[in-house]
Amino acid sequence: MNETIKNILERRSIRKFKPEQIKDEDLELILEAGKYAASGKNMQPTHMVVIQDKEILKKLSDMNKEFLGKPEMEDAFFGAPTVILVLADRKSPNYLYDGSLVMGNLMLAAQSLGLGSCWINRAKEEFNTEYGKSLLKQWGLEGDYEGIGHCIVGYMDCENPKAAPRKADFVTYVR
Repeated sequence: MNETIKNILERRSIRKFKPEQIKDEDLELILEAGKYAASGKNMQPTHMVVIQDKEILKKLSDMNKEFLGKPEMEDAFFGAPTVILVLADRKSPNYLYDGSLVMGNLMLAAQSLGLGSCWINRAKEEFNTEYGKSLLKQWGLEGDYEGIGHCIVGYMDCENPKAAPRKADFVTYVR
């Protein structure tokens, strides 16, 4: 089977990670895959922020748990040592779709390198807060960015889950 198709079929959302940081060379390959995601009219309205600072990860995790309504949850990022925040410029008409394609590329690239990943929501809510906006400013990101998602990445501390069955009426053919 083609390796690309194999990675697509075997990728699962991972929610249990080892604490060790991923290799820089793997991170760079994952980011490169994100850079090459398709975008409407090749506008490339997205931006990725790699977050490995434990203090910022804790603060964002706590905010995420509050937005989720589960403040008792241990860690919204499930112990992943790296979070790739995907942002997109709201001025682009396809920003949400373009950012979603970046997220998909990041997760597939992680899978191809034997790393676990998962899309964690609520980046939109986090970066609409004053704290979130202050982080963007601190990181030198000016503009009308919306948080699309957090791609958590790390070494799996579990087996790769089996795929859930796919619904029977997933495809309609019009020939």
